[in-house]
Amino acid sequence: MDATPKPRRPWQSVLREHGHRLTPQRELVLDAIDHLGHGTPEEIHQEVTRRAPAVNLSTVYRNLALLEELGAVRQVSLSDRTATYHSVTLPAHVHLTCTHCGRVVDAHPTAFEGLVDGLAQTHGFVVDLDRLVVGGRCAECRPLTPGQA
Repeated sequence: MDATPKPRRPWQSVLREHGHRLTPQRELVLDAIDHLGHGTPEEIHQEVTRRAPAVNLSTVYRNLALLEELGAVRQVSLSDRTATYHSVTLPAHVHLTCTHCGRVVDAHPTAFEGLVDGLAQTHGFVVDLDRLVVGGRCAECRPLTPGQA
């Protein structure tokens, strides 16, 4: 799957419509998320401080909350650790998370069409694929699983 970011919505306009500005800190957070693909607030903070060492972690948290509220980023729980964020400019995808090494693989939604259709027909449930996380073992860790070949 191509994880190349799509052109970003004009966030400056979106922010202004809601009474906010596209501050340098918000721009840095959006850029960090685009660069990382998926990142925890701490990982995003590390990326931001490479360009702007004075930005503190609380600023990153505040901006993530606002950017999520405005639809610029999406929060997903990839494991039992802290929330992870990704840009909504990425194509829709399902998160495959290795429970052994923590690696995250983005899977194309077409691989889940049967599941999505079945849930809709059986339960009237609409799946938000960008929030769907499937745990298991990645190709590298699978041979390490006892009883697996």
